[in-house]
Amino acid sequence: MAKKGSKGISMIETFQEFKETKNIDRTTLVSVLEESFRNVIAKLFGSDHNFDVIVNPDKGDFEIHRNRIVVADGNVQDENKEIALSEAQKIEPDYEVGEEVSEEVDFQKFGRRAILNLRQTLASKILELEHDSLYNKYKDKTGQIVSAEVYQMWKREVLLIDDEGNELHLPKQEQIPTDNYHKGETIRAIVKEVLNENNKPRIILSRTSTQFLERLLEAEVPEIQDGLITIRRIARMPGERAKVAVESYDDRIDPVGACVGVKGSRVHGIVREMCNENIDVINYSNNTQLFIQRALSPAKITSITLNPEEHKAEVYLQPEEVSLAIGKGGLNIKLASMLTEYTIDVFRVVSENEADEDIYLEEFADEIDQWIVDSIKAIGLDTAKQVINAPREMLIEKADLEEETVDHVLEVLKAEFE
Repeated sequence: MAKKGSKGISMIETFQEFKETKNIDRTTLVSVLEESFRNVIAKLFGSDHNFDVIVNPDKGDFEIHRNRIVVADGNVQDENKEIALSEAQKIEPDYEVGEEVSEEVDFQKFGRRAILNLRQTLASKILELEHDSLYNKYKDKTGQIVSAEVYQMWKREVLLIDDEGNELHLPKQEQIPTDNYHKGETIRAIVKEVLNENNKPRIILSRTSTQFLERLLEAEVPEIQDGLITIRRIARMPGERAKVAVESYDDRIDPVGACVGVKGSRVHGIVREMCNENIDVINYSNNTQLFIQRALSPAKITSITLNPEEHKAEVYLQPEEVSLAIGKGGLNIKLASMLTEYTIDVFRVVSENEADEDIYLEEFADEIDQWIVDSIKAIGLDTAKQVINAPREMLIEKADLEEETVDHVLEVLKAEFE
């Protein structure tokens, strides 16, 4: 039996510490220790088949026994597997040729190199086991929210540490633009993916994922946890605004009201968690026209023309509703398109009298360059009134024109009708 305090024992104690912090089960612990000893023995003697390794991690000790066959003096061909009769009888006087001798081996006597080899082997196994444990732990948590402490902040990512000291990574593109981190603070994020680069796990977190918002809602709204309300779709512009489409199969439950809570009580904490990202909750519908109408809220729609094959929708509104539909910076219409999975074009409603007085764009060739006319016509606008009634943001984005160019075109066209 090896003595407490020997170099071999200290290695086992190190492994015991690892077991306590990494929650390694006893069977795996014994297996790794035994395999490490056997690897060193095999390198020393060419084989470990005739050795018995007994590890007791609970007591922090181990035993190594070598088994050899007794042969007649002068007939020893393999000193690792055979022992001369005279040598065997020094251990026990009644040994005879052909019997097996089991002899305890003092690992310390294998020398410093063997002990160093064992340490390196054990360290390698521990690291491998640690990586496997970390990978499996977080692989099972993919799509779940975790809390971790900010450890270091770099330009491209934030390094976080969980309560077991594991490193988690929050890349720049997974951070809400208005996030502001401080070392030592605890933040929440979703486990987006777990990579295994050269057998070294890399846990990627996200705060911009739609799943992050989904999990926050699930935690805050009991009816979602109970399956009474289903989140059908989510569209996010992280840190700015989000739209959530919900549905209930129980007529007694108002899904929107349940998600928002009394005076916004349920959604308030989520908004704060996501850096004041506004959340619009709407009722989902299989009726595409109705769903688009709800998605463009608070704007009131006059009529919608759908092209299901190309997933396009032309939405017509009264002039005073257009800016509401588009939203600040085009945010409302972008989110509505993301939520409904339809490309939405917004148009002002034009009266019959106005339409009769319309003029084709070619008539303005003296004041507007032909390539600009072609760019506008390419998005389906052929007349002056159509361009005037189209949202300015749409002309800039869809026709791919500079703001100054669009403003000049609108100025020329409007002057014609003043």
